[in-house]
Amino acid sequence: MRYHLTNKYKAVVIGGSAGSFQGITQILSSIPKDFPLPMFLCLHRLKHVRNGFVEALSIKSNKPVVEPFDKESIKKGGVYLAPANYHLCLELGNTCSLSTEELVNNSRPAIDLTFESASYLYREKLVGILLSGANKDGAYGMMKIKERNGLTVVQDPNDSMINAMPNAALAATKIDHILTVNEIVSFLLELDKVCKGL
Repeated sequence: MRYHLTNKYKAVVIGGSAGSFQGITQILSSIPKDFPLPMFLCLHRLKHVRNGFVEALSIKSNKPVVEPFDKESIKKGGVYLAPANYHLCLELGNTCSLSTEELVNNSRPAIDLTFESASYLYREKLVGILLSGANKDGAYGMMKIKERNGLTVVQDPNDSMINAMPNAALAATKIDHILTVNEIVSFLLELDKVCKGL
């Protein structure tokens, strides 16, 4: 048990931007079909391209990837992708919330908003993972996850195609684990076993 995980965790949130697609597809293709925790993906994407992205992720994924509707209930083990040009937030009552409010960090969806709302909902039961990217979006969100005693994981800047986003998070707060994508996969597989009581 390299990561000293417990079965308290109830959700995983993953953010990424430029250079993160390969990493996220590797993660989705590696986690088992019965991975028990809901997973929320906030990935920067072209706002005018509505089709193709979720399909591309689904082809690689062991689990269905869905773009949630506003007020959609969060299901155990679901994989939820922030839709193009919508902020994705998580709300009390275990529902997803979509909005077209102003851009944050020049982004919509903004990783900071997804991470902060997830940290408020799940608090110490949240795992936050930030992948490759070209701006600082996600750094503030990781700080909020840390403040609320969640577990923080950042892709190793040396393993990132573009390391601005991981470096911004590392500058913003004390990150629990700095891992390559391969190590993130191992981390999630260990989390899977712990949550299932194996």
